[in-house]
Parts: sequence; structure tokens; C-alpha cells
Amino acid sequence: MTTVAVIGCTHAGTFATQSILQEHPDWQVHVFERNGTLSFLSCGIALWVGDHVSDPKRMFYSSPQALAEAGATMHMRTDVLSVDATGKTLVARDLETGEEKEYSFDKLVVTTGSKPVIPPIEGIDSDHVLLCKNWDHALAIKERAKGAKSAVVVGSGYIGAELAEQFSLVGVKTTLVDAMDRVLANNFDEPITAEVEKAFADHDVELALGQKVTRFVDTGDGVTVVTEKGEYTADFAVLAVGFLPATELLKGQVDMLPNGAIVVDEYMRASLPDVYAAGDSATVFYNPTGKHDYIPLATNAVRQGLLVGRNIETPTRAYMGTQATSAVQLYDLSLAASGLTLGGAERRGLDLRLTELVDDYRPDFMLTTTPVTSLLTWDPDTREVKGGQFMAKADISGAANVVSMAIQSHFTVDDLANVDFLFQPNFDKPVYYVGAVAMKAAAEA
Repeated sequence: MTTVAVIGCTHAGTFATQSILQEHPDWQVHVFERNGTLSFLSCGIALWVGDHVSDPKRMFYSSPQALAEAGATMHMRTDVLSVDATGKTLVARDLETGEEKEYSFDKLVVTTGSKPVIPPIEGIDSDHVLLCKNWDHALAIKERAKGAKSAVVVGSGYIGAELAEQFSLVGVKTTLVDAMDRVLANNFDEPITAEVEKAFADHDVELALGQKVTRFVDTGDGVTVVTEKGEYTADFAVLAVGFLPATELLKGQVDMLPNGAIVVDEYMRASLPDVYAAGDSATVFYNPTGKHDYIPLATNAVRQGLLVGRNIETPTRAYMGTQATSAVQLYDLSLAASGLTLGGAERRGLDLRLTELVDDYRPDFMLTTTPVTSLLTWDPDTREVKGGQFMAKADISGAANVVSMAIQSHFTVDDLANVDFLFQPNFDKPVYYVGAVAMKAAAEA
């Protein structure tokens, strides 16, 4: 009988375990997870803070019991201490009893996920500085927000921006700090982030941008966040400055990116035979650049996890790559994106063009309509679509999915401009805004 060890069980681990057992119900699958829960949807933390969650228990879509019923042997609250990937053994400690035990395996699945970036900043270990990643962090943030009058959020990516929004909506005076000069600078270009910053200002969120944090000072009943340009005191602070792969167990045993992400091929195989990786612990193939990259998203983790089961015995289903398609709602603004922004292209040394179009999303004869900002990035040499960004006070999230498929299919701006998009006044104009921005780009090319 084939024995599989799965280390880590959030999204990639949960779906890898399910897919392995579906494909090979007679295999023995051991799942090692240091927490007492699995499958936690951390994207719901900010929504829970703002009382938009019906039941926090529903932020888990699976459970140890469900995987056990599917046939897995679950080792919850168990910390894997070491792995010998070549010798095919691991040592794990039961965190309840302290007992250590060695386990053997035939195949190893590394779905250890990611860990919050915690910079070596003085005072960062204060009890008033919280993290935002797992269920325990969610409980702490929810509890602090209940009685707090003020908060500082460090990091204005998706997580930080959503927390700042929800804090401001429940009456917590909020300061949003980031070393970059724009909010969501890694996700959207300036025509969109400028509107987001205005929305924060309209809701009394103080923006401290272009300011690197130099230290945290515990005041006893709160914390002062000291930056290169100012000081911001609040009841508590939340650190949300990004994630790194939690792959120390495999260091030196398989190929990794400099940040520790395990390099996998299109079948989720690491460089060592019988070792697989998926999710935040692994690389993705980023279609806009055609290169391996590190993009920790639940969507990537789920799709990679599912592929582990399909490929763990025989390479069967290749990974199609990712465009890092994502969306966020901030106040009344819907934001969605796929692929490269112009800023992201410049950081990678790529020469792309950006086309912007602002137009109402449906005909003016309708009683209501609202503008959509559409940004399309494309390669001036090949004319291929490389990215799209959209913003409106309407649900425009589907546009990012359209652009995602265009990138994955290597559409040119000319191709995208000629797609058969629907027209119906409730939903769009005779020329759908995705097609319209592509037409504008094609005319500029």
C-alpha cells in the first residue's frame, strides 16, 4: 500500500488530501497539521470584524472529521519537526502530549503554506501588535476591535486595506501605514488607487504612505507606530505586510526560489522524486511573464492542490498556470484585476503599454448607471494582452475573469476587441467595456 504524508492543511493541503483519496481510495494518507482547525478562509477576517459574516464557523469549508471520513489519518495539533525527503521519513511532535514519533512515507506532499512577514523591527513583539493570517489571529483581531477606539494597520495590500475599511466602518479611528507611496500599489495602477485613497479619506482613514516603520513602542494600554516621518498611537496595530513560504523543513533538499518557495513543474512535482508541493509553499507558473513566480492566493492553492491527486501516481493533468486574478470591495468601490499592472511590469523590467478608458457601464437611458474605469496592459511588440484592472460602483468582477482567459489564451488586443460580448441594457452598453478598452488599445498600437 502506498503511504502519503501531507504536511500542512489549509487550502492546498485540504484539496490535495481530498483529490488523492478520490483518485486512490486504497492509499494511506497521513495529514499533519499543527493547528486544531483546517481550511480557514482568512479572506473573511476583515468581513467578520465588520459583522458581515453570518457565522464564523462557516469560514471553514472542511474539517478534520470530514477528511477522516474520506479516509485520511489525521494528526491535528501535530508539529512536523524534521523531514528527510530522500530517506522518506519525518519526525513529528504531538503538541498535546509532547510525544515525538517517526513516520515513513512513499510520497510527500508539502502544503505548509505561508507565514506572515515579520520584519526585525524594535518592539514588534508587543502584545498590541497583531498578525492577520489564521483563525487565532482572527479571534484576537475581532476581540480587540470590539472595545477599541483606534487602530494602526501596517501594510496596504488587500488584507491591510480591507481591515482599515472595516475598522473605519465600525467606528475605530484608523491609520493606514505603508512604505509604498500608494495604497494597493502591487495590485492596481494609479488611476484606480487614487480613487481608493479618496474613499479612505472620505471615511476619515489617515493615510501614512511612503513611510517605513522603524519601531513599535508599547505604551502599556496601546502602541505607538514610529515611522521615518511620523508617529501614530493607537489601542492596537495590525501587521499586514505580506507572506513568505513556510518551507524551512525542505531547505537544501529541493530546488527553491530565493524566498523559499518550492519550485514545482506543471505536475506539481518538486526537484526530488516523490515530493510534491502546492499552494503558498510552492511556485506558480505566471502566464503573463511565462516564468515561475510566487503569488500566494487561495485560488492558486486550490487548483494546485486538486492537481496533486491527479498527478501523484502518473503525470496526467498539467497545471495551466495563473494570472493571479483577484478582486476586492472597499466601501462602495468594486475592484478587480488579472495579470500584470504597469507598475508590476516595470518592477519586472518589462516594457508594456497601458490603455485607460472611463465610460458608463450601461446606457444613459437607464435610470441609473455609473462609470467604469478600465485599464488594459499589453505588449507593444506582440500586441498580447498582459493584464486588466477594473473599478466601479457596480459589480464589475466578471471583467477580470474575461481578461484572465484572454491572457491564458494569448489573445492580442485585436482578438479581445472582437470577442462576441453580450449587450443588454441592464448589464452593459452595446460595446462591453472590456471590448471597448481593447478597441482603444488596438487603435493605439
